[in-house]
Amino acid sequence: MGQIKVTKNVGGIEGLCIIEPTVHGDDRGYFMETYNKRDLEEAGIYIDFVQDNQSMSVKGVLRGLHFQKQFPQCKLVRAIRGRVFDVAVDMRKESVTYGKWYGVELSAENKKQFLIPEGFAHGFLVLSDEAEFAYKVNDYWHPNDEDGLAWNDPAIGIEWPEIVGSYPGNANAEGYIMSDGSPLILSDKDQKWDGLKELFVF
Repeated sequence: MGQIKVTKNVGGIEGLCIIEPTVHGDDRGYFMETYNKRDLEEAGIYIDFVQDNQSMSVKGVLRGLHFQKQFPQCKLVRAIRGRVFDVAVDMRKESVTYGKWYGVELSAENKKQFLIPEGFAHGFLVLSDEAEFAYKVNDYWHPNDEDGLAWNDPAIGIEWPEIVGSYPGNANAEGYIMSDGSPLILSDKDQKWDGLKELFVF
């Protein structure tokens, strides 16, 4: 293999991968390959990415958990500034790990990337004052196909770091704060998603 290290099936969930690039640094700075199709294929991963996305969020923003139903996306995600806690939930009904989650901290410092196949709900929480988040996808956004999963569903039990509060019976962010007192911030849409038992499955 070339310039990346691939750890497959992280958390015991088939398909989830952590990708770590080789960083070449000296007193000038550093260089790294953030994506190499050939290296991924040598690791047995064949994906045709069609679009790159980037977002910026402030501390306490939680985006997710999102997925597309009829046009599911594979995502390769990373933080290019700041720190985020990134989560994937297995939504594949026939999977032995259906409903299981895995989370990993992605940061500009550790330069880890998280590969999330089709059939997963995905979301992240910003841990730094600001974070820029970049990701590749293998299908385009279909606005009428988007669905979501409640970020705090107790049936899944995601252990979000630095969030303090009690489950109110739904995805509403009221009653939750970050451990330093800053607010937990979700979009109106992300506070209305149902739990796992009520949702579409792949």
